[in-house]
Amino acid sequence: MTTFFVSRHAGAVEWALRRGVTVDRQVCHLAPAEVAAGDTVIGSLPVHLVAQICARGARYLHLSIDIPAAARGRELNADELDAYGARLEAFDVTATLTAFSRDAAR
Repeated sequence: MTTFFVSRHAGAVEWALRRGVTVDRQVCHLAPAEVAAGDTVIGSLPVHLVAQICARGARYLHLSIDIPAAARGRELNADELDAYGARLEAFDVTATLTAFSRDAAR
C-alpha cells in the first residue's frame, strides 16, 4: 500500500511535513491508473480524478483550505495554509451519468 501526496506547491509539501504526514511518493501529477486498492492519495485533485481513484479502491484525503479571495491565485506558504485552516478531509466520490454525459447520449 502506497501513500501519495499530490502537489506542485512547496508550501503544501512543507505544511504536510510539519504535521508529520508520512508519504511514500510525493508527486506533482498522478494518473489514477498508478493507484491500487488500499493506497491513500492526498491532495487537492479535480473531482473526476478523485472518483476514478475511489473506484480503484483507494482512499482520498483532500487538502481543504478556506482561502480568502485576496489570497487566491498565488503561492501560499505553510504558515499561510495554517492561517487559512488547512486540513485533510476524507472523501469517497462516486461518478454517475447524467443527461449531459457523453456516454449517456449514445
